[in-house]
Amino acid sequence: MADGAHLTEERAKFTAMTDGDAEDWALIGRSMGPFQRELPNRVLTHLKLLDGDFGGYAVDRLTHSLQTATRAHQAGEDEEYVVCALLHDIGDTLGSANHADIGAAILKPYVSEENHWMLEHHGIFQGYYFFEFIGLDKDMREQYRGHPNFERTARFCHLYDQSAFDPNYVSMPLSAFEPMVGRVFSTVKRSIYKRPSRAA
Repeated sequence: MADGAHLTEERAKFTAMTDGDAEDWALIGRSMGPFQRELPNRVLTHLKLLDGDFGGYAVDRLTHSLQTATRAHQAGEDEEYVVCALLHDIGDTLGSANHADIGAAILKPYVSEENHWMLEHHGIFQGYYFFEFIGLDKDMREQYRGHPNFERTARFCHLYDQSAFDPNYVSMPLSAFEPMVGRVFSTVKRSIYKRPSRAA
């Protein structure tokens, strides 16, 4: 938005929602399109906050994210899965105690239920590789044994997540993933704000 543009843009008349009318909400709806289209850029800007944040690991968190996504892409996973791999730890900056929940919440409207479940639970499944060293139960994931997405999530952690801390690994640049992020975030699949499809 150009400097000063926000001073002249059309705005709703109400100061309390109880006073709003259809005209107000049509105006707000028109404003949502451009805002929604910028979402991929906002997400990528937030992902870049992980750059230089090592947290004691051999690579910083952005490198870990790129490495996870590169491994998934080179293994032939589909684009939605690769974007999930790229963004799986995006919650680290604001959700140090529940990062998996945040990444899953961001992606939930745009990905399958299977990929959402994988994102939401990957923290517990990743714990299989280190929880015993911090006084936790490495088999915490066993509470989900038998769930349809158990093996999917275990596989994600084993093949792509837990192995993505190699300083010598050559990852694809973030720019290679930007178009994928744009496409995944272009279609809302699930949301309370999405109108139900009309039957033919």
